[in-house]
Amino acid sequence: MTQTLPAPSRSSARSVTPITPARRWTKARQVEFLQVLASSHNVAEAARAVGMSRQSAYRLRNRLRDEPFGMAWEAAFRRQFSALAEVALDRALNGVEVPHYYKGELVGTHRQFDERLTVALLALQSRLTEIPRRRSNEERDCYFPDDFEGLLYRVETGKEYWDDDR
Repeated sequence: MTQTLPAPSRSSARSVTPITPARRWTKARQVEFLQVLASSHNVAEAARAVGMSRQSAYRLRNRLRDEPFGMAWEAAFRRQFSALAEVALDRALNGVEVPHYYKGELVGTHRQFDERLTVALLALQSRLTEIPRRRSNEERDCYFPDDFEGLLYRVETGKEYWDDDR
């Protein structure tokens, strides 16, 4: 006696969600993502702001690592890092003023220096001042790695890859 098996239901079959235009990384989405990333330094927040997932943002960056989007991603992080480095350098050189209170009233202050911060800045000096260049490309060489605005414009108006033959 042969037994017939029921057809698999749609719920048990593995479904693949098609990528609709609303779920793609358009140029406008890439630019907005990079702008939010530059201001927040938070990949998840920037991805949410454009209706995408953090994982898809990292996949896009990995795919376009040496391309305009990847360079702009790095520039977005470096953009505010220089301000952070300046504040850290100021604290290392000038210390932080620590107030002293007695019975709720300010009675004096002193400067506190953090030697660990000074040592860390000295150890990172070469990394803070030098930006490595990647493979050479005629068009790429027109952009500086820390030129966030220029790279953002290139992501918005140019091709996804530096090479036109892809």
